[in-house]
Amino acid sequence: MNDLESLVQSAREQFAQAHTPQELENAKARFLGKSGAITERLKALAALSPEDKKTAGAAINQAKQAIEAALQARRAELAEAELQRQLQAEALDVTLPGRQRGVGGLHPVSLTMERIEAIFGSMGFEVADGPEIESDWFNFTALNTPADHPARSMHDTFYVEGGSADAPYLLRTHTSPMQIRHAVQHVKRARAAAGVGGEGLFAGEMPEIRVIAPGRTYRVDSDATHSPMFHQCEGLWIGRNVSFKDLKVVFTAFCRAFFERDDLALRFRPSFFPFTEPSAEIDIQFASGPLAGRWLEVAGSGQVHPNVVRSMGLDPEHYIGFAFGMGPDRLTMLRYGVNDLRLFFDGDLRFLSQFR
Repeated sequence: MNDLESLVQSAREQFAQAHTPQELENAKARFLGKSGAITERLKALAALSPEDKKTAGAAINQAKQAIEAALQARRAELAEAELQRQLQAEALDVTLPGRQRGVGGLHPVSLTMERIEAIFGSMGFEVADGPEIESDWFNFTALNTPADHPARSMHDTFYVEGGSADAPYLLRTHTSPMQIRHAVQHVKRARAAAGVGGEGLFAGEMPEIRVIAPGRTYRVDSDATHSPMFHQCEGLWIGRNVSFKDLKVVFTAFCRAFFERDDLALRFRPSFFPFTEPSAEIDIQFASGPLAGRWLEVAGSGQVHPNVVRSMGLDPEHYIGFAFGMGPDRLTMLRYGVNDLRLFFDGDLRFLSQFR
């Protein structure tokens, strides 16, 4: 009996000295394994008499149960110690602010484009769309642009492969081709509705053409106020009695709505564009603020040239209208007080995040 008690006590001490599950399993083998002390004593029972076997067997089983209980207790202690270690290593400070995914937003020029479309949409203007790789006819010829116009120069225009020497393809230099495309389709629908065939100029009744054409344009130019890729928005209103007065009323209303300034003054300054006659540059003047008193150019405009009206398939003796073109990039600079156009295209989140 004393031998079994000493064995149990030795097992408890060795289990207590085990600091890892592997060390504990090695200690267990010395007492409960195939060659362990308890197993050897159970094997020795075979040499005893039945009466002694019964007494000795009960004592050995009692010692075995005590060792197994000590083993399970040490296993639980080691498991708890490992859990506490993991909790310490992976502890979270719940008082720290949570991590949030960054919130995106529209680019400032996109905000301006949406604002332009909304304002002109309230005046009954549709929004046209068209390809950025354009043909020579839509980009130049249909807009009464002679062959020696500066925009045709290789130094000012990005030409692309395809087409021919007489009809090359290029990245559009303005969004006016979208106006021509829209007008041509508009006139085709009017012809079909009126049952008029042929290729002659159309002089019959049709709904007015009232459209804006916003989008990207491309020219070989780059400095603080110019970019090789920039945005443009052009407008067109064609009808039977659309005058320069309508142009002044429409564009004045737009500028005052865009800048939210009723005290905004506009000036129409005589100029020249091959696709309008007469033509005018449009300047604005703020009555207050950092730009107060200065005249700032924001757009070009004029009555649509008869040759351009003919390119649309309309008879200029019956249809007349006005067109304008402005730079949303410049309008964005004026609205938000940005002094370098390149900031819009650098992709610097410190700058762009201000417009979220």
